[in-house]
Amino acid sequence: MYRNLFFIIVYLLTASFLQAENTEPEFIFTCQPYLQQLSDTEVTIVWGTNKNAVSWVEVAPDDSRNFYATERPKFFDTNFGRKKIGTLHKIRITGLSPATTYRYRIYSKEVTRKAHRDVRYGRIIANNIHKGKPYMFSTLNPDKQNIHFAVVNDIHEDVKRYENLFHAVDSASLDFMLLNGDMVNKMDSVEQMYRGFINTSSQLFAKSLPFYMVRGNHETRGNCSEEYINLFPSPTQQPYYSFTYGPIYFIVLDGGEDKPDSDIEYNDLADFDKYRTEQVEWLKQTVNSEEYKKAAIHIALIHVPPLGKTWHGILEVQSKFIPVLNEADIHLMLCGHIHRHEYYATGESICKFPLLINSNRHILDIRSDSKKININMINERGTVEKQFTFNIKD
Repeated sequence: MYRNLFFIIVYLLTASFLQAENTEPEFIFTCQPYLQQLSDTEVTIVWGTNKNAVSWVEVAPDDSRNFYATERPKFFDTNFGRKKIGTLHKIRITGLSPATTYRYRIYSKEVTRKAHRDVRYGRIIANNIHKGKPYMFSTLNPDKQNIHFAVVNDIHEDVKRYENLFHAVDSASLDFMLLNGDMVNKMDSVEQMYRGFINTSSQLFAKSLPFYMVRGNHETRGNCSEEYINLFPSPTQQPYYSFTYGPIYFIVLDGGEDKPDSDIEYNDLADFDKYRTEQVEWLKQTVNSEEYKKAAIHIALIHVPPLGKTWHGILEVQSKFIPVLNEADIHLMLCGHIHRHEYYATGESICKFPLLINSNRHILDIRSDSKKININMINERGTVEKQFTFNIKD
């Protein structure tokens, strides 16, 4: 009797173990790759997996040879000389040639155990280049003078509206996208960010074209808000940064939250007043740099506008950022936040430059060279509702 009971227990334990093993989720990509910080010589590629992994990218020039023709250079996600293990993979590829198209393939190798002298691996997953095409991107051409980009903001995880707005422009000629804040309601998890707009961005364009992220006040909220800079890396390792594309120098500012730091909503964790003050010092250095001064056009981007309600965040943007920008030869400022369109020409506000606030129902389709900025404000149906032209004085 006891012997039979023993075998029954062994059988049940084995069956339970096998069932648990069979229900273990498959190792998969949870986020498809998206391009960040593209320049003439480098790019950062970001993606996600559902389990811890070591990841890398293989890169090949876009020539007549098969991707499998030779061993391709591998770029790993590393830190201080060690390959990183995690579920968010952020790989910087350097040493590229300007104005050149490259093919790439992403890899992730599952890490099933990590101990000091015992690291074990599981499956390797990668995008299929045998049956499908490799992903591709092109580095910037430093001499390019005509650029085409588009701006959306305040999507708040409405991916259908995001898709409609993107398809309303001539996406085939876009150089990049600008996402001007509040793309989600709050950052509760990395997976929510993927669902909220990143995977949609990847499906629409971001495997091949970069997007530049401007942090909105809703991206400052949630249990995952500290992951912002890992999801959207920048040259400063801060949500504020600058970049040059063609004749335009872009300044990306972070207005932070819109209420006082002491507001009950922030649970005594907010310190945005000091953060904005520190940002001003960076801004002063930026607008006094030689790279900034030699650029033909200067565009400032910030989610929270310097006009509208007398909320604390708006007043902070007014008092801290605008005095610096008013002396910095800004040609245009683009904002969001208020979910409606407003436009102020030079002299119609406290700003000594045009201020365009985009609604959450329109996409700004922008084409520019060194002499002119042309903007079409387009709705979800593809109808151009307003047009703006800004002539750049020598």
